[in-house]
Amino acid sequence: MELCLGTVQFGMDYGIRNQKKPTLDESIEILEYAVRNGIDTIDTAYNYGDAEKVVGAFLKQTKVKRENLQIFSKLKPNILDDEPFVNWEALIIQNLEESLERLGTDYLDGYLLHSSRYIFDERIVEQLERLKEKKLVHKIGVSIYEPEEAKKAAELPMIDAIQIPFSIFDQRLLKENFFKRKEVSEKEIFSRSAFLQGLILMDEEEVPEHLSKAKPIIQKIKEICCKENINRVELAIQFVKQQTQIDYLVFGVDNLDQLKQNICFFNRDTIDQSLLSEIAKDFDALDADLVMPSLWAK
Repeated sequence: MELCLGTVQFGMDYGIRNQKKPTLDESIEILEYAVRNGIDTIDTAYNYGDAEKVVGAFLKQTKVKRENLQIFSKLKPNILDDEPFVNWEALIIQNLEESLERLGTDYLDGYLLHSSRYIFDERIVEQLERLKEKKLVHKIGVSIYEPEEAKKAAELPMIDAIQIPFSIFDQRLLKENFFKRKEVSEKEIFSRSAFLQGLILMDEEEVPEHLSKAKPIIQKIKEICCKENINRVELAIQFVKQQTQIDYLVFGVDNLDQLKQNICFFNRDTIDQSLLSEIAKDFDALDADLVMPSLWAK
């Protein structure tokens, strides 16, 4: 497994606490440190505010060669809704070209559907595959939210990459035996939301009222970490890292210190496997409206 730096925090105020995005110079410093310390894969999206422009500014000034980096972006959500089929190819190419312009590159290493329901329409997937034929992208895929979407993506031979939500709290794909499917071994699996937008790392008094049922769960995590003398960030990262079918752990940071800490925790293997297995059992039945930020009431 390798690390992949997510960039949503560079483009907008993000997370359950609405953390302020770093400045452009701070974001570039983070990106530069990441690639100089072994992280060569960057995840961004059309819909992440100014994130693509930030990555583009970084690519323009870094001395790291473009061919030594992997840049993944995503099609604008819902872009094909209410549009006739005859317009799809032009819309997708236009969207991709706008991303390429912001990024300052003439190709993407990966291009993903951001509206996960599109994975059930193979005509859309075929449109993405044409981008590979045009040499505009090297790989295509989808960022999913539900297990059924992940299963469908795994079944499609033209799909190269699947980005999934997976964490201590969100074990839906583990329960569905997704990682044991034969087709999954043939895809690149990117795992996001290890910290569930920061919820796993919060103290009970910080949790907003609409997520109050998370408080006892967070307290239990804290008690385990205190007893075992483990940092919660380290536990969250190592829980994901134990899944050998996952190729990349996608994570975002607000500052350089967070990045350094996450790299450090990722490179350590200090948590006993039996503890990770026990934690998996303790938190494997949480409600969907708790583990899916899209369902969080506001």
